[in-house]
Amino acid sequence: MKRETLGDLTVFMHVAEERSFTRAAVRLGLSQSAVSHTVRRLEASIGLKLLHRSSRHVSTTDAGEKLLATLRPAFGQIEGRIEELRHLGDAPSGRVRLTASKPAAQTVLMPILSQLVRDYPEVEIELNLDPHLSDLAGDRFDAGVRLGEFVGPDMIAVKVGPPLRMAAVATPSYFETQGVPHHPNDLDEHDCLSLRFHPHAPAYEWEFEKGEQELVKKVSGPFIFSESDVCIDAARAGHGIAFVTEPEVIRDIEAGTLQRVLADWCPPFDGYHLFYSGRRQVSSALRLVIDRLRYRE
Repeated sequence: MKRETLGDLTVFMHVAEERSFTRAAVRLGLSQSAVSHTVRRLEASIGLKLLHRSSRHVSTTDAGEKLLATLRPAFGQIEGRIEELRHLGDAPSGRVRLTASKPAAQTVLMPILSQLVRDYPEVEIELNLDPHLSDLAGDRFDAGVRLGEFVGPDMIAVKVGPPLRMAAVATPSYFETQGVPHHPNDLDEHDCLSLRFHPHAPAYEWEFEKGEQELVKKVSGPFIFSESDVCIDAARAGHGIAFVTEPEVIRDIEAGTLQRVLADWCPPFDGYHLFYSGRRQVSSALRLVIDRLRYRE
């Protein structure tokens, strides 16, 4: 195998995982045109189309998916061994300051970070839970964790969780008395529990998509919350419909405490990413955090 082919495969894997040439370029520190040219060169050398491209989406072809399935474990082993070598004789230590939303901390970060601090007792994690984006440099954070769509193009982003879906939920008794919405426009007749993540920002608008249809709904109801867990509590109490990420309510849905509606209008979207500035030096402790949190499908 030629050396340039190995590099081309790396670029292809990043584009396939990010489902975006732009995000892959940011992650690799390359221009979007360079990434696009590299993938085209790889496809020409193999003689197969590896990616479907459109103005809105990038997805793998059957051949691309098979190639990706081969590359992931191979590159994962290489990265793991390099990380082992990096830490030989230089155990990571020090404090890592992270900012994240509460759902990200609960569903993605803590299950992994709790084991990390056991494995590396010299590493200390400071985790600031804030629903809105922070200025990493101004607030002296080493990194942040947010949904991919909210990460700026000037940041290095690393995927730390699987794709997510939104879930519109309320109690079965609420739907028994108020009826079940079958279309997002039906929400105009329902009590909807809103979220406002910043005191000076408008309430979050509910976004729906089905096929080629996209709808953005301004909803209203008895409460507006700044934290999704309190919003979910209000839904459990029968106050109306909450619209939150699926992992936050999956146990309620499975237990029947909450009932999901409009699921066919809630397709998967880009999940959580850890992001940090490429202009600052990455400490051994932060490098360890990044490697442990990196999502490997």
